[in-house]
Amino acid sequence: MDTSIVGVGVGITDRFRTVVEEKVSRIEHLAPRATSLEVKVTHRSYRNGRMEDDTVELTLDGKGPVVRAEATDTDKFAALDLAVDKISEQVRRAKQKRVDARNHPRGAKFEKGTGELSGIDVQPASVDVLHAVATGEVPVLSGAESEEDYSPVVIRQKQFDAEWMTVEDAVDRMELVGHDFFLFIDARSDHPSVVYRRKGWDYGVIALGTQASPEERVAS
Repeated sequence: MDTSIVGVGVGITDRFRTVVEEKVSRIEHLAPRATSLEVKVTHRSYRNGRMEDDTVELTLDGKGPVVRAEATDTDKFAALDLAVDKISEQVRRAKQKRVDARNHPRGAKFEKGTGELSGIDVQPASVDVLHAVATGEVPVLSGAESEEDYSPVVIRQKQFDAEWMTVEDAVDRMELVGHDFFLFIDARSDHPSVVYRRKGWDYGVIALGTQASPEERVAS
């Protein structure tokens, strides 16, 4: 497996490269079909340098979906350990779900008439969540704000190409990238939707009533 290490605001020492090489064998054992691993280390200083930390981002690529994980610590070696633990757990969970799917095929069904979804453990978002987003109670930031504009709860704006998939596939992709939500277009209903993590293996799904346009579908 090809491994690349990039440092942003920090130099990559020979010792760190050696530790990464030791960790790679563990990841290769769990994901033998992976072809490349990108390790990105970002050093940040806050409040005039009185507080610093390192973020390690891992991106595992190969046959199948990309797997990502990241962790932050005041020590980059500790952050690397945490990130490796996260990506290893994500790969293990994905493998277990594939085994479960073979042994117990999922039969999720979406009823267009009633809007009911059965066969998968997801629940619609609560009215409170939808209201908070619609009314701006959860602030939306563009990423250009200064530290003085910091808010403990933010939504950062990003734009992605539309992807059509089932709810089940969206849950799998969310697990692989290590996020708490995943945006997609439901292949069964053509509705823009979001799956999100609740507790444990419990997930939720938010679907907009507006269908994707034919032009968007062709473009995808």
